[in-house]
Amino acid sequence: MKTVLVPLFEGFEEIEAITIIDVLRRADIEVVTASLETKTVIGAHAIAIIADTLLDQVNSSEFDAIVLAGGAGTFRMREDPRITKMLIAHAKADKLIGAICAAPTVLSKAGLLKGKRATSFPSVQDQLEVGEYLIIPVVVDGFVVTSRGAGTAMAFALKLVEILKGEAIANKLAIDIIV
Repeated sequence: MKTVLVPLFEGFEEIEAITIIDVLRRADIEVVTASLETKTVIGAHAIAIIADTLLDQVNSSEFDAIVLAGGAGTFRMREDPRITKMLIAHAKADKLIGAICAAPTVLSKAGLLKGKRATSFPSVQDQLEVGEYLIIPVVVDGFVVTSRGAGTAMAFALKLVEILKGEAIANKLAIDIIV
């Protein structure tokens, strides 16, 4: 079974995080949510989510992918050395990394977008060091997948399913949920 780590932080964008978690789980991908601080995490729009575990209790090398939601609190991930360390280790192992909305800034700060094609929420474009910035819903460049924001969360999640489980499963899931 494929496994994905989704870190949660105060101020995460609920649509993005929940869409990622839900769609991946519908594809029979094991998703573990890990909070940076406390098990109950409050999103950007005051929705409380109970994380599966705390970040300090996971071994990120055991996961096939790390996927980051964005949101007003993204700076918490960008400044957290544990996240940076995990992302760099995943990149060195050529494992899948995903980031949506403002979360590509976390990848950029870790040096993981240099020379790559990527996208993000428009207001953080100037914070990215990329090879080529694209204004399309989802961008895949090697092991890195980026997306624009809440409105592209479904396309982003389905692209992750396609990469992890195959195009046929992603297409069937899209039909099943009427995308």
